[in-house]
Amino acid sequence: MFKKTNPEVNHYFAAAPGEHVEMLSKLHNMIMVLYPDAVVDMTYRMPTYKFKSGWVALANQKHYVSLYTCGSHHIAEFKERYPDIKTGKGCINFKRSDRIPVTAIKKVIRHAIQHPKAF
Repeated sequence: MFKKTNPEVNHYFAAAPGEHVEMLSKLHNMIMVLYPDAVVDMTYRMPTYKFKSGWVALANQKHYVSLYTCGSHHIAEFKERYPDIKTGKGCINFKRSDRIPVTAIKKVIRHAIQHPKAF
């Protein structure tokens, strides 16, 4: 189903509701294009993408598909630029009706992977 994943991760994606699969797939593929050598596993009970000391994770929520980072500093600029997209302390929660701002999300992913510690 999803390239470069283990069976547990594939099962997680397969169990997602149909309306979330497209968004999960888009985010997964975006991460894998940016970091093709990332280790993809089920840390934190969600698909987690680890490269060197950084990581991001995806989660299928009831009303959202979430992109998790390891800190609020990774999404601070995104929150300011996209106030209509729900965010948490270190995550971005996409509703089905949200359009994924690809360039901005790639920047968040790169920042989380390349700068895992707060500065």
